[in-house]
Amino acid sequence: MAKLQSGNGVQWKDRRSQRGPVESLAEHESSSLGTDSELNGFANTEIQTDKYGFIGGAQQSAGENADIPPDVLRQREAKWLDMLNSWDKWMAKKHKKVKLRCQKGIPPSLRGRAWLYLSGGKVKKEQNQGKFQELDSQPGDPKWLDVIEKDLHRQFPFHEMFVARGGHGQQDLFRVLKAYTLHRPEEGYCQAQAPIAAVLLMHMPAEDAFWGLVQICEKYLPGYYSAGLEAIQLDGEILFALLKRVSPVAHRHLKKYKIDPILYMTEWFMCAFSRTLPWVSVLRMWDMFFCEGVKIIFRVGLVLLKCMLGSQEKLKACQGQYETMELLRSIEPRYMQEAFLVQEVIELAVSERDIEKEHLSQLRRWKETHGELHCKSPPRMHGAKAIMAAEPPSRQDLKQNPTIIVEVPQTTESTTEKGEKTKKTKTEKVKDTKNTSPPPNPYPLPSDPPLPSDILSPSESQHLQKDTPPQGSNQSLSSAEHDTYL
Repeated sequence: MAKLQSGNGVQWKDRRSQRGPVESLAEHESSSLGTDSELNGFANTEIQTDKYGFIGGAQQSAGENADIPPDVLRQREAKWLDMLNSWDKWMAKKHKKVKLRCQKGIPPSLRGRAWLYLSGGKVKKEQNQGKFQELDSQPGDPKWLDVIEKDLHRQFPFHEMFVARGGHGQQDLFRVLKAYTLHRPEEGYCQAQAPIAAVLLMHMPAEDAFWGLVQICEKYLPGYYSAGLEAIQLDGEILFALLKRVSPVAHRHLKKYKIDPILYMTEWFMCAFSRTLPWVSVLRMWDMFFCEGVKIIFRVGLVLLKCMLGSQEKLKACQGQYETMELLRSIEPRYMQEAFLVQEVIELAVSERDIEKEHLSQLRRWKETHGELHCKSPPRMHGAKAIMAAEPPSRQDLKQNPTIIVEVPQTTESTTEKGEKTKKTKTEKVKDTKNTSPPPNPYPLPSDPPLPSDILSPSESQHLQKDTPPQGSNQSLSSAEHDTYL
């Protein structure tokens, strides 16, 4: 077993020193967009942003992935909206359909909302109204705040949301991570939580991202971010045992050169492959991960190991520990390509039962060699259905609330008065239509009927002409009135 640094953190080997006021925005990636001035838009060269928000780096999309036709996307959106409106019924009676739709990929416009429902974060948020705001308003433990601040600029430095130092993305990331250290003070902060929180923030507001992070840390990957990292070491041994069944050739090779799983799978599992795979593949893996649980993470790891070390031909180039580790650090792009990887993961026959069976076996071995676990983690929940069964939500908890509420400014005239006035105008209009008579002839013939003014006495006629406004003026008022209310 590889010796790990005790404490609550993971030191990636490609990281530089955390000391110093000026640090590189992308220490593990090589790109021409390296300086702050370039990344903040001051360079002369035009920066191209992909559809996921990346302006460079290894995870920027090159546009090789075929987009889903718009009509198909609209159909999927309609199906997901229907599911989200009756989430409890779908999860209880049609979970296989939900699982299939997650495997096909959640529509981008609904991905954040779907992740929150699948993880149970929506229910947690509703049952703890105001909790995030309360934690957000507290100062936090200086011990963790200093470490969090140093890690902010390392999270997806080539994504437009996190590129600006002190920008809104980094501010929200700080708020979410600080809130978690206050929510779980015994656990504190672990560096691998930052990329997890950052991915969530790309798809949802800070409060939702906080509850999504809580669910991942407590339900999907319990114990991963605790001091000592015992849970991740156990899962490394589980992965190695499952590899013996999936790819005996790869298993023998790793065993021959005494390459402990913790050396190659720590970042994969703790960051849920968010720092390893192309971005479109990350999103597809996360769609399935939220639905089916940690077995998706195991399957991805097994597929990559099998593809890279699964044949004698491939092993000729890596006869030694160093060569093998270098090979696993630079996985061939074709094996991480979305269509290939998704299909391989779906077809790989590794179930939650297999994982739990191996977990018990490795736990017994751990106790024999290391004694009792120092950190007692809650039981792992294998996906959305298990989480919902463990904590059944109410219909109110699942009710969709609008995130943007537009207040219509009230006019000086009340709605009731306006309605009555409109009604009155329409009634008058109908009345006028019924009583319409032909216009009077300005040059009457002797046979024509007399005009009303002719019938009146001279004094009455004179009085009427004095009080009545001119006909043109009357028509102007009428037309203005119609313009206002039509």
